[in-house]
Amino acid sequence: MLRKKVIIIGAGPAGLSAAYTLAKHNVDVTIFEASPYLGGMSRSFDLWGQRVDLGPHRFFTKEPKINNFFDELIKDEYTVVNRLTRIYYKKNFFDYPLKLMNVLKNLEFSTIFSILSNYGKQRLFPIKNPDTFEKWVTNRFGKKLYTIFFKYYTEKLWGIPCAKIDADWAAQRIKGLSLVEAVISAIRGNRGNKHKTLLDQFSYPCKGTGTLYEKAASFVQANGGIIHKETPIQKVLIDANVCKGVITTDGVEHFADYVISSMPLTSLIQGIERTPQEVLKAGAQLYFRNTILVYLEINRDDLFEDNWIYVHSPEVKHGRITNFRNWCPTLYGDQKSTILCLEFWAFEKDDIWKADDSYLSNLASKELKALKILSDEDQIDNFKIVRVPKCYPVYEIGYRDHLDVIQNYLTSIDKLIPIGRYGAFKYNNQDHSILMGILAAENIIHNTDVNLWEINTDTEYQEDGEVKDVLVQ
Repeated sequence: MLRKKVIIIGAGPAGLSAAYTLAKHNVDVTIFEASPYLGGMSRSFDLWGQRVDLGPHRFFTKEPKINNFFDELIKDEYTVVNRLTRIYYKKNFFDYPLKLMNVLKNLEFSTIFSILSNYGKQRLFPIKNPDTFEKWVTNRFGKKLYTIFFKYYTEKLWGIPCAKIDADWAAQRIKGLSLVEAVISAIRGNRGNKHKTLLDQFSYPCKGTGTLYEKAASFVQANGGIIHKETPIQKVLIDANVCKGVITTDGVEHFADYVISSMPLTSLIQGIERTPQEVLKAGAQLYFRNTILVYLEINRDDLFEDNWIYVHSPEVKHGRITNFRNWCPTLYGDQKSTILCLEFWAFEKDDIWKADDSYLSNLASKELKALKILSDEDQIDNFKIVRVPKCYPVYEIGYRDHLDVIQNYLTSIDKLIPIGRYGAFKYNNQDHSILMGILAAENIIHNTDVNLWEINTDTEYQEDGEVKDVLVQ
């Protein structure tokens, strides 16, 4: 019996989890990755004698398929990280999860009164059919709390007003959390809180998140799979509504029984000949947000104790700071310095996206000093800039209508399987992308028909449960 042959576009979490699952079942796998790297947005790399990720990435899920994937590859090469994250707003650091005394210390009584009165008013007179992020969050928390803890950070991330962001974003990422729940958690010191954003431990590979994908790639290659880096796809071959393979940018045709695509959905439809105009028109309405990562090596090892900090204050441009020294000692070894990663978000047309590396490093340094995380005495020994295009699919109002047009078209093409954050235009975390990759592979292996478009669309988030339920045993 001939082995099934599968082409996978993209070597990120979705593509490599699919490839690993297929390779375990004796499927012939070929991966085409446009970049020189493995792991996509979840890759790790060596920097100044230490190990870093592309920003903060963690594993925390109750889904057995994801846990098994992690377990089989990482085995015992992981640690349990005690999560500490805070929110910076108006020169104050707010503990996250909330702690009552910290909140009372940082907010004036008039602000607390305003939060509670706004919340009470909103409960009495809720917004009907809240179709935007602003309306959805205001309904749940009241206008004042929305402004303090949601508005500025969200608008930095997306680059558009919250009034233009679809409520899907809030429904997927905030869901069950309410002001009442947050206050109860603060009073109880967060004991017993199981909401996904309030979990206080997570498992983490000792050499960085990207280790998982490096090991998956090694397994695929050891079992006969082929991985082509720096090999973008030019076209996807379709004949009579059946996907037959791909053409790489060197003009070579590659044929397969199935094609799994994690390339940006908008690029995929452009690479299909005779894509209907209404589909191309829908694709033109969808767009992504880019990330600029500024890495700074600071000549101190005690800057702050958080894993990462959410920066909500509008007076600085960056939105999040990761401190890799606070994840696990195997990342920094005997080095005495600290590597920070600041995240700036941009569109291609924005000046900051086009800015040179020196400008960005100086901006990052200036903003850290404005937040008093760095002092004038602190020395920056090195900097590195990493630009990551098309990181975040933007959920602008109406995006769902355009996505439905594309989804319906691609569903009509047999043997073509879009997956992942890019490939399905869904704000997946890496757990969701891993799950999509595994399920895509299982559909091929077992001739099943699990609807992958439904992953990460309901309100039952995968990150749930007690730590003991999800750590690798």
